[in-house]
Amino acid sequence: MIVLSVNAGSSSLKFTAYKMPEEEVLISGTFERIGIDGGFYTIKINGEKIKKEKDLPNHEVAVNTLLDELLLNKVIKSFDEIEAIGHRVVHGGEKYTKSVIVDDEVKKAIRDLSDLAPLHNPANLMGIETFCKLLPNAKNVAVFDTAYHQTMPPSSYIYPVPYEWYTKYGVRKYGFHGTSHRYINNKIQEILGRKDLKVISCHLGNGGSLTAIKDGKVIDTSLGFTPNAGLMMGTRSGGIDLNIIPYVVKKSGYNLEKIVDDLNKKSGFLGVSGISSDARDIDKGIAEGNTRCILAEEIYEGKVIRYLANYFVELGGADVICFAGGIGENAVDTRGNIVRKLECLGVKLDEDANKVHGELRKISTEDSKVLCYVIPTDEEVMIARDTYDLVHDERK
Repeated sequence: MIVLSVNAGSSSLKFTAYKMPEEEVLISGTFERIGIDGGFYTIKINGEKIKKEKDLPNHEVAVNTLLDELLLNKVIKSFDEIEAIGHRVVHGGEKYTKSVIVDDEVKKAIRDLSDLAPLHNPANLMGIETFCKLLPNAKNVAVFDTAYHQTMPPSSYIYPVPYEWYTKYGVRKYGFHGTSHRYINNKIQEILGRKDLKVISCHLGNGGSLTAIKDGKVIDTSLGFTPNAGLMMGTRSGGIDLNIIPYVVKKSGYNLEKIVDDLNKKSGFLGVSGISSDARDIDKGIAEGNTRCILAEEIYEGKVIRYLANYFVELGGADVICFAGGIGENAVDTRGNIVRKLECLGVKLDEDANKVHGELRKISTEDSKVLCYVIPTDEEVMIARDTYDLVHDERK
């Protein structure tokens, strides 16, 4: 069975075509800087890597280009050869605690939940509807970021607000990047040959979150009711004092929707630096001595360190800290600065080992009390596995 796995982030889109259940990769690639100047994408096929520059104003353009590349590279002769497509969907609310085959009800639910994930769910739904139109004979599966976090205890997911907000409106912490955190945890269990681990999983990219995992189950996570909580991110503020919002509404004359939009789309790295939401652009600004880029980086690292320390205590110590995502896998200086700050917890960085970009590697010293690993995340294979399992089971 050929399964296409699609993983759309807030400014990126990864895809992989698999032969399942062998998990043989037929072609893969990444679209980057979607909605940002300087868009490009990379295709990997038959050991060859091809980079093409292309204006990518939105996710729809990226998806259509993806399908064109499948035909161009002769991965398929017609769209009918693709039997199933697995889609990353950021928010499933309380309705979905596992992956599901897409039907009209699922589409409506994703649309209805867009208020909770305004940067993601609309793009996810656009992808689903595009594939449904172009590949009418294929099954589509929604794999929800929120599902993995359903093991959190109520003390972690209930907010200290009037309880009826939860019972009437579903206001609670949901958590996100669950597919990535699930992969990271499974991978470190495989590497260490143990399941009884206390893991702090750091998914650091244009969006970012940390998750505390004990014995394979999520105990706590930094993202919340929506994907704008916890860490500072590319365009998102992360956690702030809520009273800032009515204060700025009053002072600026802007309405509430404008302020919320700014917190989702014009804050984070972009808001502080005034230059870009992309960490690579921030690094360039730092090298040039740009003080606001330096400040943005310091705020970001500080946020990550505070959550790491919090989860270290919440778990009663940690066996391993894992770094993944575009920043976690590639930003050597950021990763190094974060780990060095944890020396008081017995964490020791191997400076030479840390000079790694996008490769699986242990980056802690032999005498470190906590293991540290760079683990390139693979949300695509997790999506493909769930997709294959659901479609295969339905056909039995």
